[in-house]
Amino acid sequence: MKILAIIPARGGSKGLKNKNILPLLGHPLIAYSIKAGLDAGNINRVIVSTDSVEIASVAQRYGAEVPFLRPARFAQDRSTDMEVFIHALDWLEQNENYVPDIVVQLRPTSPVRFAPEIDLCIDKLINSNADSLRIVTPAPCTPYKMWSINENNGMMEPILKLNNISEPFNEPRQKLPKVYWQVGTLDVIKTATITEKKSLSGEMILSHIISNELSVDIDDLTGFKKAEEVILNNNCVKFDS
Repeated sequence: MKILAIIPARGGSKGLKNKNILPLLGHPLIAYSIKAGLDAGNINRVIVSTDSVEIASVAQRYGAEVPFLRPARFAQDRSTDMEVFIHALDWLEQNENYVPDIVVQLRPTSPVRFAPEIDLCIDKLINSNADSLRIVTPAPCTPYKMWSINENNGMMEPILKLNNISEPFNEPRQKLPKVYWQVGTLDVIKTATITEKKSLSGEMILSHIISNELSVDIDDLTGFKKAEEVILNNNCVKFDS
């Protein structure tokens, strides 16, 4: 079975310049996603999709393939993951006659991963009839206590309602359904979901739950500090000191 890891890493970053190649414990941030893909036994190819020559050079140095540079039109602030993945899959099919069975998304901004867990998630999807698998973590707050506000009169409306509880926003959190927050650690997607259903998730999405402590999504320097702490204190994918 052909299982391809794609690491999307555009050069532009408005919040933190050159975020994808800033050092994390002595190695570029993107290197952790590359190593995760290379360490996972089920993944047999790791590529980086980038518009940046500098990122491409770093990626190749750490063992990833960079078979193309992503066109600028797919590397804008509002470019979607779907555009990036369709471009990569089209390029690989047209230029290499390569079509993977499974695509794994490894976002550089979520560097905390465990190689056996990646393999487990891939196996879970392969042995199911789901379209994809997504990592989630228990949500820090419940949407049953969230509101929208009418801009004209200032009146509030609950975001969600429950059939069996008339006012969930007035109930203890423990009485409300458990909810989960999607994180960027890992997406495992059947290629047909992308190419035929034109979706990165499809209708049937398997879950894999991780703890809040292991959920790291880097947007700023504070995120780098949290990632350093988590990586140092866990037996996750990392580089020898």
